[in-house]
Amino acid sequence: MSDALRHELLDIFVGRATRRYGLSAINQLQHALQAAALAEADEAPPATVLASLLHDVGHMIHHLGEDPAARGLDDVHEELGAQWLAERFGPEVSEPVRLHVAAKRYLCAVESDYFGKLSPDSVRSLGLQGGPMSADEIETFRRHPQHAEAVRLRRYDEEAKDPNARTPDFDHFLRHVAVCRRA
Repeated sequence: MSDALRHELLDIFVGRATRRYGLSAINQLQHALQAAALAEADEAPPATVLASLLHDVGHMIHHLGEDPAARGLDDVHEELGAQWLAERFGPEVSEPVRLHVAAKRYLCAVESDYFGKLSPDSVRSLGLQGGPMSADEIETFRRHPQHAEAVRLRRYDEEAKDPNARTPDFDHFLRHVAVCRRA
């Protein structure tokens, strides 16, 4: 991995990710580390581990201030983050990130108990993001080649909100960067 990319990632995730993660009792960095640790424990491929670590980069690079959802704004962080990631990594990393909000909408539509598992901030943002998918949206989502990894990422995302979780540090997960780097 280049020193420039490592510095950029550390600046964002260690330098800026100390803001509180929505309504939960953890910050953005803790959330990222927990999501990546869950992916690693699940023996997900390196691209999914890295996508899990970086899935909320869009929250940290937009200029809408802290917690725009509380002000009724969808920061479209999945699109912003996926664009940023696509400049640095292949679609195995960027596309699950782009689709992780759609995956929440999908799961709310196809699994009767999924909505009940959402944290209060995920429920709040779901309304801003379009609510559960329609039948047509479900079919379109299922046709995307990265939809299964996006769903997998979404499950790690929702679970990664434990204030008592212990995880490896950020550098531990950066070992996946070399195999996922855009050529």
